[in-house]
Amino acid sequence: MARATLLSLGALGAAIVIGASGARAAELAVNGEFDAGQEPWWATPNLTPVVQDGKLCADVPGGTNVPWDAIIGQDGIGLVKGETYSLSFIASGTRGGPVRALVQMPRAPYDYYVGLTPNVTSESAIYQAGFTSPVTMDDAQIVMQVGGRDEPWTVCFDRVSLIGGADVDAYKPDTGPRVRVNQVGYLPDGPKRATLVTGSPAPLSWRLMDAARNTVATGMSEPRGTDQSAGINVHVIDFSDVAATGEGFTISTVDGAKSHPFAIDGGIYRDLARDALSYFYPVRSGIAIDGAIAGAAYARPAGHVSAPGDGETNKGDREVPCQAPESSQKAYGEPWTCGYTLDVTGGWYDAGDHGKYVVNGGISVAQLLGAYERSLHVSGASGAAFADGALPVPEHGNGVPDILDEARWELEFMLKMVVPDDQPMAGMAHHKIHDNEWTGLPLMPHLDPKVRELHRPSTAATLNLSAVAAQGSRLLQPYDAAFAETLLQAAERAYAAAKANPAVYATAEDGMSGGGPYNDDDVSDEFYWAAAELFVTTGKDEYRADVEASPHATGEAFGPGGFDWARVAALGRLTLATVPNALAAEQVAAARQSVIDAADRYLAIQAGQTFGQVYAPEGGRYEWGSNHLMLQTALVLSRAYDLTGDRKYRDAVIEGIDYIFGRNALNLSYVTGYGTVFAKNQHSRWFANQVDPDLPNPPKGSLAGGPNSWIQDPVAQRLLTGCAPQFCYVDDIESWSTNEITINWNAALSQLAAWLADQ
Repeated sequence: MARATLLSLGALGAAIVIGASGARAAELAVNGEFDAGQEPWWATPNLTPVVQDGKLCADVPGGTNVPWDAIIGQDGIGLVKGETYSLSFIASGTRGGPVRALVQMPRAPYDYYVGLTPNVTSESAIYQAGFTSPVTMDDAQIVMQVGGRDEPWTVCFDRVSLIGGADVDAYKPDTGPRVRVNQVGYLPDGPKRATLVTGSPAPLSWRLMDAARNTVATGMSEPRGTDQSAGINVHVIDFSDVAATGEGFTISTVDGAKSHPFAIDGGIYRDLARDALSYFYPVRSGIAIDGAIAGAAYARPAGHVSAPGDGETNKGDREVPCQAPESSQKAYGEPWTCGYTLDVTGGWYDAGDHGKYVVNGGISVAQLLGAYERSLHVSGASGAAFADGALPVPEHGNGVPDILDEARWELEFMLKMVVPDDQPMAGMAHHKIHDNEWTGLPLMPHLDPKVRELHRPSTAATLNLSAVAAQGSRLLQPYDAAFAETLLQAAERAYAAAKANPAVYATAEDGMSGGGPYNDDDVSDEFYWAAAELFVTTGKDEYRADVEASPHATGEAFGPGGFDWARVAALGRLTLATVPNALAAEQVAAARQSVIDAADRYLAIQAGQTFGQVYAPEGGRYEWGSNHLMLQTALVLSRAYDLTGDRKYRDAVIEGIDYIFGRNALNLSYVTGYGTVFAKNQHSRWFANQVDPDLPNPPKGSLAGGPNSWIQDPVAQRLLTGCAPQFCYVDDIESWSTNEITINWNAALSQLAAWLADQ
C-alpha cells in the first residue's frame, strides 16, 4: 500500500514543500487552504460545503451506500509518469467517520495512484502519503470520498496539498526474520526445510528450539547462491530427521536470524481443508448469507436477486438482457445481441467484483467435484472434510455431502446460462454475466447499482458446462437421481451445441468494462475434457471416439503451471487416469503414465528451487495467480502419489506447500488466517476492511493470487516496478493483479488441502 504517515501539525510544512533537490517543490492542489473560498473544489449534489474557520466543511447525509456517494474533489491535476508526489491534508469530523482520499483517473475504471483511508476524529490530524505516478495524464482528480455511513456526520478539511517532486521513499516490503519457514508447520513424517537469507558464502550453524527454548536439533546450512526468482542469496536448512512434535518451534542461526514459530504435527492441515471449502458460501450470489453459518462478520443480504423494475438500487439477475449491439461491436468486431432475458440468479461471485463467469465456474466446480471423487476411488482417502455436516453451508444435514451441495449451487447457475431452444445458438452457454461498467471499492453485492448484461455465448463456456454437468451427474446420482438426469441431459445437449458451433470465441476486447474477458481461442482442450467426462459418465462410443481422436489424447496435458481455466486438458487426463472407465487398459495405463511423467518433471523443477516450490515458469516470470499454479502442479504430484504410492511424490507436495505458507521471499503466508504473518487485504468489493473498517477481511482460508511479474494494476506499477518475481506482490486491496481472490484459486486450495489432510 502507499506509504502513509500521520504527522504532527508542526511538521506539515517541511513534509510537503521540500523536494529531492532541497528546492521548493511544485504545489498542484489549488486553494488547498481554502483562503479563497471553495473554488475550484466541487462536491456531489448531496453535499453543500462551506468554508468556516479556514476549513472546508460539509454535512454528510446518512444512508449513503458507498464512499463515492458523497465526494469533495478537484479536477485537472497533471501527473507525469515516474514523477514523485506527496498527498497530504488535515481532517476532522464528528462520529469518527471514514474518509477515502485518492488521486485518481476521472473516468471508469477510476484507477487510483495513491489512497489514504483514515477514520478521522473530532481532533484535527494530518495525513500524508507519497507515491510515484505510473501514468502521465493532465486530468487526474483529487477526491475525498466521505459516503458509506448509515448515520449523518460532519467532516472538515484544511491544507489539502499535492506536491510534485517530493521525496518518496522507495517501497520496501517488511520481510521479517531472515529464516523463512512454513509458518503453519511441518508433518512429522514429511520433509522439513527452511530457507535462510544471508550473504554468507560459507555454511552457517543453525539450532531448532522448542517452545520452552530447549535445543531439539542442530546442523549446518547448505549455501545455494542467488535464487533467481527472488534475487537474494540463500542457504537451505534441512531438519527432516527431527521426530519431535508440538507447537512453537523456531530456528535460529549463528548469524542472528530467527524464524517465525511453527508446529510439527500430523494434524496441521485438517482445519485448512474445511476453511478453504468454507470460502464458497460467503461468495454465493442470490442468497442471503447467514451470519450464524458463515460468521457474524460475513452476514449480508442476498445480492443481485431483484428484477430491473424492482427498484433503482440494484438491477439484479432475474431478467438480464444481452449486451447492447454497440457494446458487442467493440468486443467482437460485429454487433450481437438477443431478444430475450434470462433469470441467472445464483452461482458464485467469481472474484473481487460481482461478475459470474461460466469458464471459471467450470474449473472451480470440477476441482470441488474432483476432491470428492478422489475419496471414492483412492485407498485411504477420506471424505470427512466435506461430508454432510462438515462445512458451514445452509444445506448441511440433508444427507448429501456438503461439498456436493456447494458445487450444485454453481451448477444450477450454469444451467441457467443456456441459450433458449427457440433462439440462435440454442443450447450454447453464455460466456459470462456482469455489470456494464466497472464499480469501485467497497460495494456490497445488494447495493450494486449497475445494469447487468449477458455476454455472447462461447464454445469454451458451453464445453465447461458440458464437462462439469457430466461429472456432477455421476456424483450426484446417488443423492438426487432426477437432478443427475437433468445434468446429464444438459451435458449432452451442450456438447452437441458446441460441436455445431465449434469456434465461437470470447475475445480480449470483451473485458474493457465491467468484467474480465476470459478470452480463449483454442478450445481443443475443452472438447477433450468434455468428451472425457461424458465418456466416463455414459460409456458411449461417440464420446470414446472423440477422446481418442483428440490431439490431447496422447499429447502433453500438463504445462509448467499444471493447468488453469484456459488449459483444461489436464482435467480430462486426470479423470481418465484416476476414475474407473471403459477405455482400453493400455489407454488407461498411458493416461496414468502421463501423470507420472509430468510429476517427474515437477520433481526436477523442485530440486532447483531454494524455497521448495514446484513452479518455475518459462522465462522465469511469475504469472497472474502464481500461487494457484503452484497448487495445480502440486495436485498433479499428489495424483502421481495416489497412482504409485511412491513417497517421493508425497514429499514433493508436502514441501511444495511450504512456499504458500511463508517459506518464500516475502516471508508471508498467502492464506488468510494461517501463519504468523498472512495476506488479509485481498482485492474484494465486500471483504474490504482495508477501505471500510465496518467490513470484514476475507474469510480464514482465502488464497491470495500471489506474485505476478506483469504487475498490471496501478498500485503494483507504482510500488513494484523492476521487482524480482517473488517480490512482485503487495497485500493491498487495490492490487488486483497480484492480490485478487477467486473461486478457482480457492478451489485448487480446497482440493489440495483435502489431500494434505489425508496425509
